[in-house]
Amino acid sequence: MLQNVAVLASPQSSPVTSPISFRTSSEKMAEIVDILPKEYGYIILNLVAYYFLNFYMSFQVGRARKKYNVMYPALYATEADTEDYKLFNCIQRGHQNSLETLPFFFVLMVVGGLKHPVICSGLGVVYTIARFFYFTGYSSGDPNGRLPIGGFNNLALLGLVIVNIWFGVSLLKA
Repeated sequence: MLQNVAVLASPQSSPVTSPISFRTSSEKMAEIVDILPKEYGYIILNLVAYYFLNFYMSFQVGRARKKYNVMYPALYATEADTEDYKLFNCIQRGHQNSLETLPFFFVLMVVGGLKHPVICSGLGVVYTIARFFYFTGYSSGDPNGRLPIGGFNNLALLGLVIVNIWFGVSLLKA
C-alpha cells in the first residue's frame, strides 16, 4: 500500500525507488528555468530596472527631506515646516504614487510574463519610462507636469491587465 502512495505522489518514482528527491539545488533550478520561456529574462530585467527607478525616486525624496527640513516620521510637509512645503509634497507624492501601484505592476508582469513575456516586457518598458516622467513632472512642483508622458503608465498597466485576462481565459480553455 505504501509503495502505491509513493507512485501516486511522484509520477517519476517507481515502487523500487524512493519518493525522496536527492537532486541538487542547481538541478532543481535548471528544471524551473527549463519551463520558463526564454524571453522571461526580459521580465526579470524590467523588474530590476524598476527597482533602480524606485531607488532613484527614494533618493530624491531623501534629498528633498534634507533640503526642506522635513523630518521623519512626517510623510508630508506643512506650511509650518517649510515655505516650500508644496514642492516637497509633490516630490513625495510622485514617489508615493509609484509605490502604491508597484505591487500591481510586479504581479501583472510576473504572471502575464509566464505566457506573454515579450508583450509584458514591452509594456513594462513603457510603464517604467512613463513612471520616470510621472515622477520628474510631479517633482517640478506642478502636479499637472506628471501627465504629458507620465500618463502613459496607466495605459501600460491596462495593457498588462488585458494580457493577464487573456492568459487566465486561455488557461480555463486548455
